[in-house]
Amino acid sequence: MENAIEVRDLVVERGRRRVLHGIGCAVPRGSVTGLLGPSGSGKTTLIRAIVGVQIVQSGTVTVLGRPAGSAALRRTVGYVTQSPSVYADLSVRENARYFAALQGLGAAEADRAIADVGLADAARQLVGNLSGGQRSRASLACAMVGTPELLVLDEPTVGQDPVLRADLWAKFHALAGAGTTLLVSSHVMDEAGRCDRLLLIRDGRLIGDDTPDAIRSRAATDDLEEAFLRLIKEQEVATA
Repeated sequence: MENAIEVRDLVVERGRRRVLHGIGCAVPRGSVTGLLGPSGSGKTTLIRAIVGVQIVQSGTVTVLGRPAGSAALRRTVGYVTQSPSVYADLSVRENARYFAALQGLGAAEADRAIADVGLADAARQLVGNLSGGQRSRASLACAMVGTPELLVLDEPTVGQDPVLRADLWAKFHALAGAGTTLLVSSHVMDEAGRCDRLLLIRDGRLIGDDTPDAIRSRAATDDLEEAFLRLIKEQEVATA
């Protein structure tokens, strides 16, 4: 199985508004794939469909060879939402050890995940007393417990300082090198160059699905932000 995620003709509507317009894409195994686009472009809706918590009108989403949301995927897919999904009245360590216990894992796995996201010094602190960036890392640590086959991360670097952002991206690539597949969403285009592959989304439509170098070549520019703008204009011309 070459792809960890396969999306085919995915349509999602909310109320009377179509949010995703027949999205089709694949995420190769062992890669760091970036899902990039402006706020409101449909990134989170697509992610929710991939982890199986989004009602869809039509199309299919296959994750690790199974339909998205299958019970069998609970131990193999880690998901970090935009808002920290940890318990504010527990410490970082208590949160991580709780999520480890749900998977039948011990304290050592939880402590390793905490160290991997740079929170070892804050392990005893209550999550409610942490900064926003630290809370996001606490959520990431809980998702990383047990080294899932697939990590789906929705804006994981928001609120992090530049040094920590660089450390997190290095960790993402280390995980990919060890066999984990990562889908990382962002609205910050300077993170696009850190990805092995890019999915560029705007107004619920996929306008780019390729490596960063291929997207630069297609748009005839070395600047990925400018490439994104040129692809938008190309789409507007095509649909006019």
